[in-house]
Amino acid sequence: YRYFVLKVARGLSIVGCVRNLYNGTVEIIGEGERGVLNQLVEEAKIGPISSDVRGVNIEWQEPTGEYSIFDIQF
Repeated sequence: YRYFVLKVARGLSIVGCVRNLYNGTVEIIGEGERGVLNQLVEEAKIGPISSDVRGVNIEWQEPTGEYSIFDIQF
């Protein structure tokens, strides 16, 4: 799932990261234009064929400028 999000985010020129959290959920932090972020959200809701997406929670915040690329954090 993380590699799927990575590919989609980079294709949309979004910067940020995706990472697994200790509780088994996946966190996506993205910065970009609202329209392309919404596209990422829609793709994340579906995920790749092999995934089992049970829900997506969204929290909008002001961009921090911390990221220059989109990557997977371990």
